[in-house]
Amino acid sequence: MSDGAAAAAAPPGPDAALVVIDMQDVFARPPSPWASPDYPAALAGTRRLLPAFAGRTVLTRYIAPTVPDGAWRAYFEQWPFALVPEDDPLYEITDLADVADAGAPVVTLPTFGKWGPDLAAATHDAGTLVLAGVATDCCVISTALAAADAGRRVLVVDDACAGSTPENHERALDLMRLYAPLIEVTTTQAVLATVLPG
Repeated sequence: MSDGAAAAAAPPGPDAALVVIDMQDVFARPPSPWASPDYPAALAGTRRLLPAFAGRTVLTRYIAPTVPDGAWRAYFEQWPFALVPEDDPLYEITDLADVADAGAPVVTLPTFGKWGPDLAAATHDAGTLVLAGVATDCCVISTALAAADAGRRVLVVDDACAGSTPENHERALDLMRLYAPLIEVTTTQAVLATVLPG
């Protein structure tokens, strides 16, 4: 563990993959109660990163379990609006459909964390994962911690992520900073400065 006072992140490297987490309608727009107020900023930051990761971008998508089990039963009693089939418009990646249409793989799972064999394969076992998306305090942090545990270097791009609230975004970033150097919090400008020609 670290106190989070780490030096500037080293360059992502040529094997780095951009993982865009759950940029879906359910997190994008009211009336969804899961809509993030800073989703538009996260989308803009993600769009800035995409050209630098052409052919190295993976999208993820959260869906509800078909039949909630265990603790998920109580969860969906609290959030029944989200217990819909995976092809429901609520779970579409509308704002980045062009990225999927261009061939970026989409990893779809009924779990908050997206790290696992599917994401490892989709990222071609990249040593570094650059994370963008929503929500910082849920699916992003769940993915970051599991990927770091699996030995991946994780860069979380502050201004390409959004939390359930701005305060929860900052809390999640602060928590992830405690995992440096396994997890590093960075910015779109810092990432692009290291992967694009000057």
